[in-house]
Amino acid sequence: MVNKLPLTFAVAEMPHTSAVRSGAIPVEGVEGNFLTIKPQIAAFRRMVRDVEFDVCELAPTTYIIARAYGAPFVALPIFVLRKFHHAGLLVRPDAGIREPKDLEGRKVGVRAYSVTTGAWTRQALIDDLGVDCSRITWVVDDEEHVTQLKLPSNVIHAPQGRSLADMMAEGELSAGFGGNAGVGRTGNPTDGWKEVEADYPDLLPNAEALEWDYYRRTGVYPMHGTIVVRESVLQENPWVARAIYDAFDEAKQEWLGKLNSGEADTASDKRYRKLQGLVGNDPLPYGMDANIRTIEALEQTAFKQGLTPRRMSMDELFFDPAKL
Repeated sequence: MVNKLPLTFAVAEMPHTSAVRSGAIPVEGVEGNFLTIKPQIAAFRRMVRDVEFDVCELAPTTYIIARAYGAPFVALPIFVLRKFHHAGLLVRPDAGIREPKDLEGRKVGVRAYSVTTGAWTRQALIDDLGVDCSRITWVVDDEEHVTQLKLPSNVIHAPQGRSLADMMAEGELSAGFGGNAGVGRTGNPTDGWKEVEADYPDLLPNAEALEWDYYRRTGVYPMHGTIVVRESVLQENPWVARAIYDAFDEAKQEWLGKLNSGEADTASDKRYRKLQGLVGNDPLPYGMDANIRTIEALEQTAFKQGLTPRRMSMDELFFDPAKL
């Protein structure tokens, strides 16, 4: 019997990853221990702080920051989540914000400054909508995953005991992200509060049209989930990169067949099916060639936003299995 390399994986369950997680599609030469960690964000923190897993799905902005500060793991060009981010920044109707530039000089809430949704939204504001994000005060109410990150001077913490939702409701924030400041409450303290999506308008009511136009002009297609591998594993076993890439790519191809036939029909599947009309048949492209503009855009904007202390090369950020 050929000995296989034992590796721990912390990758979320998704239609295009499940066949790898279940072992239906094996990672050749690897004995995979696939862990289920909910929410996946908990795995992010455990990986960047303690390098707890051999292979892990990370938010790409968290990864780039961690790598800039010397994290001993490196990404493969496998991107398991994609989403545009001109939408999702909500504004108070009475804040007098009629266009993106009106955010300058205001306070805007986001869970953490380094969260990838925030980074990609600021990228759109800066590069596509002409906003000077350094003139916005970003209010956060959670800690950053990467403890070495030094926040820019225009990032402040919410007062202790105050949530972004409460600050938004009471007019202390002019805008905020839907999942953070854009949450309201019903009920009462005695019977218990229930969180509900608050009825704030989106900064850009025509966000989808802007997103599609932006992609057509730039080729930038924001990614979220990125697969990283412990660097020592790849140094000792460089073949592992190709084995992991091939397994996840095969699982995605199976899912694409179901997506195209209509068999895959969850809300997420429907969103990706719609995106096929913009980005082509594969709405989750892997590999460096297909993603170089997007990777470069995130690396550049991370530096512009004060998230990384220096510029980083593509070879430093990604191990390209195609070169093996």
